[in-house]
Parts: sequence; C-alpha cells; structure tokens
Amino acid sequence: MDHGPLTINSRPRQALIFCAGLGTRFKPWTDQHPKALAVINGRSLLQRNIEYLQQYGITRVIVNVHHFADQIIDAIEKSRGWGSEVLISDETDAVLETGGGLLKARPLLTPGEPFLTCNADILTDLDIHALTRFHKENDALISMAVSERKTSRYLLFDAENTLCGWRNIATGEERISRATSTTRQRAYDCVVAFNYEVFDHIPFTGKFSLIDLYLHLAKTHTIKGMEHAGDRWVDVGKPESVAVAEKMFP
Repeated sequence: MDHGPLTINSRPRQALIFCAGLGTRFKPWTDQHPKALAVINGRSLLQRNIEYLQQYGITRVIVNVHHFADQIIDAIEKSRGWGSEVLISDETDAVLETGGGLLKARPLLTPGEPFLTCNADILTDLDIHALTRFHKENDALISMAVSERKTSRYLLFDAENTLCGWRNIATGEERISRATSTTRQRAYDCVVAFNYEVFDHIPFTGKFSLIDLYLHLAKTHTIKGMEHAGDRWVDVGKPESVAVAEKMFP
C-alpha cells in the first residue's frame, strides 16, 4: 500500500555515526589515527558520511569517539562540522561497542524524535528516505538495511521481513528470538532507523553490541529488515578496501 510521501516531521533529522572503534583490521593506519579519518579520494570516511546524511536533511549528527578521539574532535572543529551541527559523545574512558555507544549518546539525541545510526567505515548511497518510509509503514521500533551479500554472520528474517534470529555460518552458532516456519538470512548493512522509544526498552548497561540488543528486542517488538539492491555499499574495514571504495566513490 502506498502511504504517500513522508512528512518532514516523520523523517529523522538526527543521526549517530559510530567512530569509537579501535580499527584493528585497518592497521597500520590505526596505529596513529582513528579509522574514521581514513581518506577516500580526498575526503575522510567521517566527512563522507556526514555529507551523505546531509543529502537527506539530517544535519544534527552525534559522533562517538574513543580511539584517537582528539584527532576526530580537531577535524570536526577545523571543518566546522562540514556544514552540520556535530556533537561529540565521549567514550575515551572505555570502549562501549555499538549498543553501549548508542545508550551513552542518548542525552545528545532530541527526545521523542526518530534517529538514524550508521558506521563511519561503511560508505553507501542507500536511499535513506526509502528506509524511513519502510520503517513508518511497518510501524517498527527499529528498521535496518539488509542485503543478500555474502558474509559469515547473518540476521534471520521471516516472510514478512521481521527479525527472528541470527546465524554464524562459519561456526554453526544460531540464536533464535522468535519461532517461525521459514527464515531468510540477510547481511546487516549498518544503516538503521530507530524510534526514540527504543531507550525505554534497553535492559543492558556498559559494553554491548547492537546485534545483542536487536535479538533481545525482537522477542517482544517489531524489528524489520529492508532489503536494498542496486545501490553502492562498501565496508572500508581493511586497508585493501580503500582501493575498492575509491573506485566506487570518486
């Protein structure tokens, strides 16, 4: 069913970019720098993600920092946020992973308003408006971009694209949140729409991953996966990924 265009008020105007990771796969760059400042064709991963969000009217951005936090803060200050309002969620005391990083950033997010999260080391031109529309139409608590790309760890969805579990095909480990007769495995592509009320349902504290949070919440709440195809997506997780990213994102 076509619900028509989104109103401005139903579109996220704020986002969290995860930049706090140690970037161990990206050595030797990360021995001296944060991965978020790795350069792809003259622009850092962080700058590219901030500018990507700007294309969809998202100009209030929270950036979490830990590894070489001072370099990220300095880059943001010198560039004046590349035209966005950029706030710092300081995790220099401890690495909190993605779930803990989200919870730590809560005071910087506008209460009651939806928001987006993405990873600094992912570059994509996925249509955020399409994800937001999908999220609203499905009345979901959380909606994430997923795809059929090959990986070793998959999220499991039922026929209605509702999250029901997780599988590691390398180890055979599986975690099921809700029973379903058939499942489809899809790769997690790290662009996610949240309702602010998610904070009312987080039982964890300290260090935890978003995947653990998704699997917990999927038992009692609607978490959806939106399949996307035909757009650009690359994980700039390793040094050899830079050449791939530079071909894909001139």
